Amino acid sequence: MTNTPRMAWLDALRGFAAVVVALFHLSPYVIGRDNHLRIYEHFDLGKYGVLLFFLVSGYVIPMSLERHGSLRRFWVGRLFRIYPAYLFTVAVVVLLVAAGISEPHPGVREETVGSGLGQVTMLQDFVGVSGMITPFWTLSFEMTFYLIVAGLFAWNLHRLSAWWAAGLTLAAALGGPALPDALLGGTPGRRRVLAAVLVLVVAACLCAYLSGRRLLVLAAGAAGIGFVLLPAVNGHATRWIVASASWQALLMLGVMFAGTVVHRVEHGEIRRRPAFAALTVVFLGCVLTNWLHTGQPEELVRWAGVTAAVTITFVLGFALRERRMPAALTWLGAVSFSIYLLHVVVLGLLRQAVPAETAGPILFGLLFAAGTLLASWFAHRFVEQPGQALGRRLQRRAGIVLGPEQPLRPPAATEGSDAGTRSFGKAGQSV
Repeated sequence: MTNTPRMAWLDALRGFAAVVVALFHLSPYVIGRDNHLRIYEHFDLGKYGVLLFFLVSGYVIPMSLERHGSLRRFWVGRLFRIYPAYLFTVAVVVLLVAAGISEPHPGVREETVGSGLGQVTMLQDFVGVSGMITPFWTLSFEMTFYLIVAGLFAWNLHRLSAWWAAGLTLAAALGGPALPDALLGGTPGRRRVLAAVLVLVVAACLCAYLSGRRLLVLAAGAAGIGFVLLPAVNGHATRWIVASASWQALLMLGVMFAGTVVHRVEHGEIRRRPAFAALTVVFLGCVLTNWLHTGQPEELVRWAGVTAAVTITFVLGFALRERRMPAALTWLGAVSFSIYLLHVVVLGLLRQAVPAETAGPILFGLLFAAGTLLASWFAHRFVEQPGQALGRRLQRRAGIVLGPEQPLRPPAATEGSDAGTRSFGKAGQSV
């Protein structure tokens, strides 16, 4: 995302969140595992960083989609925004494993075919199989969110963000343990079938969006909205999945829609009162639901602290959105995706080459920071940026090669739905 003054605050939040997640994984090697667990009992720094990421994505993705006003351009931009760095990380991990430098993730070793198919779509967590590295779990939420939001846009339902945010949270709170965790992926065979089916469905949706044909796009949109069923009934199919249950997966998806609600109310697309009500439901849901469904008092303490901290951080960033952000934070925001993907790879290599017990916590931490920043700069400069540039070129040529997109709705309705787009067209700069 280009660092324009009105968007720099999002870059700053993204960069900060990436650093927080990296420090969470570094923490046991610097302060010791026991101290790390003592902090975790009261405040989950990893969830804090991830939920902040989710809020930012919820704010940015609908803005990107509606700025384009084109599902074809949106998907070309998204795919070339995330897949280059993702595939680069996969390639690095595969090479390290093939060279005998690293061990494959045990979940991948157990179900290699299912895991490989799941990672084609990035939906591995909702299949019930492991990603090649742990941070890949959030990409399942990102991809599911893209599919749902694109589907809502295709059917002109994208203004219903408040209902989605509150509805997903209430479904998590009221459904709780009654929601199945492994309805679609209870056995290795079913997980392989599900992963293969999702590859076909996602590919068909993308082809439909690229075609620009109205009926095909509407069919893809309906399928995209239906992807909400994955976290609802298959949110924790195996022990490798980070979400503890389907209800928790729905809760985190609700957080993403909360970011969309903020975007909508800022641009006058929904009224403040229903927006505030929806955000209150999400906030209380995050604080209370984990405690209600686990019966563990420590969950109330942990999630109350994380939810309050995420809210305060996002509100502070939003309040300062007109201010110039520190250059260091915006740079971290630019390379944040690579930081998020590569920091555990760097950590794994350091653990073998220079164990923390040998190097000492301070030197180990400095080596980790230097290695992560260098690897992230390299991936951003030589993988992400060329990928995004290629995506922009393909966006410009898509109409020539594939033909014009058919309108999804009558001109009058289209003009009405574009009103919000005009209000932020200058701000949104991401591919």
